[in-house]
Amino acid sequence: MRTLFIVFASVLVTCLGYGQKFTTNSGTIKFISKAQLELIQASSNKLQGILDPATHQFAFLIDMKSFQGFNTGLQRQHFNENYIESEKFPLAKFSGKVIEQVDYTQNGVSEVRAKGELDIHGQKQVRIIKSKITVNGNQIFIEAQFLIPLSDHNITIPKIVNQKIATEIEVGVSATLLRE
Repeated sequence: MRTLFIVFASVLVTCLGYGQKFTTNSGTIKFISKAQLELIQASSNKLQGILDPATHQFAFLIDMKSFQGFNTGLQRQHFNENYIESEKFPLAKFSGKVIEQVDYTQNGVSEVRAKGELDIHGQKQVRIIKSKITVNGNQIFIEAQFLIPLSDHNITIPKIVNQKIATEIEVGVSATLLRE
């Protein structure tokens, strides 16, 4: 996976230009499914990303198999095999541009919108995600919370478990990016 990120980052650096960037290899992403009969939670601290302050462009990715938690091991297996199909679609990606202008040289907090392409389960959707960016010296802290409708990414829930899996998944992201 580290090799994949290095290739991913190299491509992004080429696409985004050669200025100073902010990167992370250990951001956290959590999701919650609040269905009528069951609450399912999982998280991963393997979120990888890069932000170019000169162009406001960003890219993040997560290995879908890195999620831990769930209520049972079987639930995790079903997540990877039946719903996300992690063998076929191993990564989720979000890349695009921060809409609002942020001065990454000044400490402070900015409420922004990140517009980009969210790719989950091989289905790409243009999304605008409200985020909070905190600049503190040579690091940036990013937080976001948003909903993902499973139907937007061609993830179907069989009728037999439709009261145990929500049709919209709550997602929370937090990451500290360090200046390269």
